[in-house]
Amino acid sequence: MIIDERMSAFIDSMDRGNTPFLDEIEKYAVQNQVPVIRKSMQQLLKFILAMVKPKNILEVGTAIGFSALLMSEYAPAGCHIDTIEKYEKRILIARENFARAEKSDVITLLEGDAIEILQTLEGSYDLIFMDAAKGQYIHFLPDILRLLAPGGLLVSDNVLQDGDIIESRFAVTRRNRTIHTRMREYLYELTHHEQLATTILPVGDGVTLSVKH
Repeated sequence: MIIDERMSAFIDSMDRGNTPFLDEIEKYAVQNQVPVIRKSMQQLLKFILAMVKPKNILEVGTAIGFSALLMSEYAPAGCHIDTIEKYEKRILIARENFARAEKSDVITLLEGDAIEILQTLEGSYDLIFMDAAKGQYIHFLPDILRLLAPGGLLVSDNVLQDGDIIESRFAVTRRNRTIHTRMREYLYELTHHEQLATTILPVGDGVTLSVKH
């Protein structure tokens, strides 16, 4: 945990909750070990959506569609979401969840590898939510910057790696060293890029908020 577990639980207890359908999907995700954004991240996203009022959202990493559905629930009317996922089993469940929620017209699921799909996208997005493989964030960044509208907000989740990000590369397990190195590089790029103003927050597993100048 990035912050004390008791404090985290206290903050989470203040959340007003979600719709029954979102609760159902979140429960399924937890039971089946599918990654889902934490309660604190859910609260932050709701706040961001109320503040930014985006018309176009890009999500990198759909999983089974929980966060896309949450954003569609709390985004302003008329907002459209494009979301990218490459795992076939999750794609099938996500499509079913979008259909059951009657959100297929406002959420477009783009199937395939994010690196390849991002290169094909045109236009711009007011809000981009990065929640995919952490080791790939740095590789997504050039196209993410191209697609992020001036004044747009990039939200990157899971950037502190349960606190391991502050450790030496040799203090983390060997299988996590590449991700550790790439995430440090990603954080440096976000905080030093001339086009971005970035803050790092110890929310959930760490999140960055980056505004494009």
